[in-house]
Amino acid sequence: MRRRTLLGFAGASPFAPLFAAAPARAQQAAADWPTQPLRIVVPYAPGGPTDIPARLLAEELAKSLPQRPVVENRTGAGVVVGTDVVAKARDNHTVLYTTISHAVLRPMFPRLPFDPVADFAPVALVGVIPMVLMANKDLPVNNLQDLIKLYRDNPGKYDYGSAGNGSALQLAAELFLRQAGGLKVTHVAYRGSAAAMPDLLNGTVSMMLDVANNTLPYVGRGEVKGLAVSSERRLPQLPDVPTFKEQGLPDYEAYTWHMVLAPKGTPDGVVQRLNAAINKVTSDQAVQKRLEDLTMQVRTDSTPESAARWLQAEMAKWEPVVREAGIKAD
Repeated sequence: MRRRTLLGFAGASPFAPLFAAAPARAQQAAADWPTQPLRIVVPYAPGGPTDIPARLLAEELAKSLPQRPVVENRTGAGVVVGTDVVAKARDNHTVLYTTISHAVLRPMFPRLPFDPVADFAPVALVGVIPMVLMANKDLPVNNLQDLIKLYRDNPGKYDYGSAGNGSALQLAAELFLRQAGGLKVTHVAYRGSAAAMPDLLNGTVSMMLDVANNTLPYVGRGEVKGLAVSSERRLPQLPDVPTFKEQGLPDYEAYTWHMVLAPKGTPDGVVQRLNAAINKVTSDQAVQKRLEDLTMQVRTDSTPESAARWLQAEMAKWEPVVREAGIKAD
């Protein structure tokens, strides 16, 4: 009798059961999920402007998940260490809570241990946080055009501060300097905006852009001049501070954003269930109020697909800014 070949009979392949079992296992994993606490990795220090909303999200997710989510702060090499932890996770219960920093990892770190796109599955965009341009209170300017003229007339004389190389604060400042005509202002990197603030107050640096919630007390007390907000409309908390658009830069948009990403390979059903849980949290009016008090513009209808498109657009926008400005990781 002739020996049967591997493909001799339809359906006779010994690998067919394996191929059939893979989708079944994924469906079962999604149906059973979660079977352990959700680990939310935040690649920033505890108590900061990213950590606080992440912990609020975890607190609210606990109301609809059988186990309370655990927030884990993993810092190092910017956001690389914490992001790498999630990229390599295979338990279907680990996600990344990250920001705009994810969109500039490729030009900032040419030898990443992961791929910021291929190794992740976007789950949901939680919200967007606008920025405020602050100037030292003794700087002889009263509005954005005054500042632009001062910088244009004194190239290289002034400095600006940021939370570090490649931070959302530096990206926002570099975009402003370019759109305002290629202004020459020297960047001074600090380890976080809190570290930069004393030098803005004493005039060592002339200006800084920061996420809006960090700027409210300083602008409100008149310790710095609030010159412009990066949102489409003025912030309710700072009604007297005009937008960039109102002051002659109609195309200027800068912000940070918060997004949840899962490791690539997480079953689609798990991603969809987690997306629905996050949208349920952000649709709650009490939660929205708490996030809006942090000046976040909350998203309640994000999908994995729309989050992926957002991330792709952000990378296309900010990667050239990093390259053109020659921004390198510390």
